This record gives sequence, C-alpha cells and structure tokens, in this order.
Amino acid sequence: MSTFNVAGSFNVAKFGGTSVANFEAMSRCAAIIENNPNTKLVVSSACSGVTNLLVELANGVQDTNRRKTVLSELAQIHHSILDQLADPVEAEKQVHSILDNVASAAEAASFQSSKKLTDHLVACGELMSTFLLTQIMRERGIEAVRFDIRDVLRTDNNHGKAEPQLEEIASLAKEKLIPLCQSHVVITQGFIGSDLEGNTTTLGRGGSDYSAALIAESVQASGLEIWTDVPGIYTTDPRIAPNASPIPEISFSEASEMANFGAKILHPSTLVPALRHDIPVFVGSSKEPEKGGTWIRHQVESSPLFRALALRCNQTMVTLRSANMFHAYGFLAKVFEILAKHKISVDLITTSEISVSLTLDQTDTAGGAPELPQAVREELEQLCTVEVEHNLCLVALIGNNMSESKGYAKQVFSTLEDFNLRMICYGASPHNLCFLLHESVSRSAIQKLHKELFES
Repeated sequence: MSTFNVAGSFNVAKFGGTSVANFEAMSRCAAIIENNPNTKLVVSSACSGVTNLLVELANGVQDTNRRKTVLSELAQIHHSILDQLADPVEAEKQVHSILDNVASAAEAASFQSSKKLTDHLVACGELMSTFLLTQIMRERGIEAVRFDIRDVLRTDNNHGKAEPQLEEIASLAKEKLIPLCQSHVVITQGFIGSDLEGNTTTLGRGGSDYSAALIAESVQASGLEIWTDVPGIYTTDPRIAPNASPIPEISFSEASEMANFGAKILHPSTLVPALRHDIPVFVGSSKEPEKGGTWIRHQVESSPLFRALALRCNQTMVTLRSANMFHAYGFLAKVFEILAKHKISVDLITTSEISVSLTLDQTDTAGGAPELPQAVREELEQLCTVEVEHNLCLVALIGNNMSESKGYAKQVFSTLEDFNLRMICYGASPHNLCFLLHESVSRSAIQKLHKELFES
C-alpha cells in the first residue's frame, strides 16, 4: 500500500449499481481499487435493482404476498454475494439486521407512506452493499473499513431531494473522514445523508454521483473516478447510433451541458462540486477498465465545434398565447410570477409577439414527464390561452464557440429538413443548439445528425 500524505493527494472512486450487482462485479471493483494505490475513499451505490424494490416497498405495498416476494428478492440479491464470501459472519449479521429493518418499515409504509419513511427505506440498499464490498476488500488483503456517510454528509430535511450543507460537510469530513483515510481504504455510501436531527435523507434518484462529488470536494481529493457500465462518454448513446465513438477528454462546460440535456452517463449535479474545486473527473467501465474512459477537466487540449449529441425525452411544452402580449409590458413578468409562486421551474423558452413557448424543468426523479398543475393552469388562463403538449423529446447538439461560428446551421437544419421541429433554442450558450420534436422520430433525428456531423 502506498503512503498517504495529506488531503488532496488521493482519489475518490464511485461505483454504480451495475458495478456492484453481484460477487463477480464487486470483485472487479476491488481489483480496480487495488490497481490504484491512490484510491483511498470508495463510494458505493446499492446493488443493481435493489433501489427499485425498496422504492416499491416505500410506496406502500398492501398485498402481503407481494410484500413478502419483494423482501425475498432483496434477500436473494444479497445472499448471492454472502454465499461466496470466505468469512461471511459479520457481513451476514449486518445485512440481516438491515433486512429486518426493511421488513418493519415496509409494513409501516403499507399503512401510511411518507417521504421521511421513504428515505429511511431506500437508503438501506447502500447500507447493505457497503458491508459486502468492505468484506470482499478485506478478504483480498486490503485494510478496508466501512464508514457511515450519514456521519458526515449533512443535509437539510427536504426528504427525497435533500440539499447538502457544504460547510458542515467539509468540517465533519476533516474531523472524521480524512484521518480514517490515512490508514485505511474507506468504503462508504452514495445517495444518502442525514439532517441535523440525525434522520436519514437522500439526494434524489441518481444522487450517488452527486454525493461522490460532494465527498471528493469535502476531502479536497485530487481526482474523482465514476465507474459505471460503459467505457466513458460517447459522441451519443451507442444504443441509438451504433457508430458513436468514445471521447477521451471533455471540458467541464461540455460535460455539464451533456448531463443537463439528458446524457445518462452523469447525474446533472455531479460536476458542480468538482468544478468548484477543479477536481478532474474520470468516467470508465468497471466491466472493462482496460478500455480506459473519459477525463473531464477544466481545460482540454481540443475544443471541436461539434462534441456530442444528447437526447432527453418526457418533455412537456407549454404554449401561452394572448393578443395582449403585442407591444405590452409586464406580460412575461406576470407569467413567471405565477410559475414562481407555485415553484414551477422553466427549462427552455422562446417568444414571439403574441405567444411564448416554454418547457418545464424535469424534476420528477421517477423519470415521468413534468405536469402543469391545474391551479397553475387556471391562473395562467386568466392572462392567456394555455396549450400543453406531451410526448416530446429534446435533442441537444453540444459543442464549442457555436455562437461565433458560421455556416454550420445550414448543415444541421438541412439534415433535419424532414422533421417537424416544435421548438428551437440557440444563442444563450456557446455550447449548445437545442430543439424539440415528437418522441416517435427523436431517435431517427439523432441517427441522421450523428451520421452527418460525426461520421462523415
């Protein structure tokens, strides 16, 4: 093992659900950790599929047989790993204790669910996986210790989408986490935290990447590794465009745009803490680490006009029309006053003399399309007509200096001449050109654009 010096001289490695899905997957993670002596802090997700089962229980399963089935599936996932440990006694004891806790909480949720109880339940996946990964590390001869991140990652009490308390996290990490990293490889949990009263909270679905970045920031890490099931960031989703190619290096600005516009490789919030402290982020595949991956840095050697294409579906577009908008002052101010009052966040917006179209920000962590609440619609209809469209997808072309470049728009829109574009947004950022179209043709649009812009 290498000698640990000071905070800032080691990596934080985060492993997603598919990377810790079973014993073989966890063993691959252990090998990755062993191969980099600078990795002193490991953040683990729940085993693949576990969080979905816990969410089902948290929503309240009335059918006793179904509840037993889900609990049995949870036990089976974790026992398949326990059965392959050389010395499973301690890990088995801890996992069984958590499973008993899950059973009790699931029964309570069947009577009355709540966001607080949901956080308590869904956090159990990470709590179990880290006991298992820690034991696998120890059996490989690594001085690993499991750490409960709830002792450091303080949040507010907004259950389901808690907001981190940065100053307290930094203080607690300096007190409790950094010293432990001096003598051990520390295994801890992503996604979860605790409020000031000690109640378990979560950062929302997909929050494991975000919490890993927060932890990396709090210990002033020299790098953050995100290990997932794909070897880095591609020019677009290879499942849509098979000729998509990996990107060796990408800037924080470009990667942030990709995450915000639907690239599932990273949670949109992940890069914020890394950007604040200029921590390089590596994205790679735990299944094929030899293939390398993508480095995300503040400064990169190459900044091409076109970098990647991102697709984000489940979009909701709201169009507001009123003749009173014509040469009128204050109309948009009134619209946004109503939206703000009801805490409706707007994503994209375009305007004309008598109408405005906007998309609602995607805040539904379950992945559904955002809805315009009836109360909001009724208030808006006092100002104008309201039209709501669903089944739309957002395509984002990510690049560099797009607002200063000439001629490429013709290439883009001639490729899309057979598509009905419902909205186009361009100019606010030099890094993207976005447009909405119907979900039924969105994949075809990605394929044609990728072939024209990245394959020719």
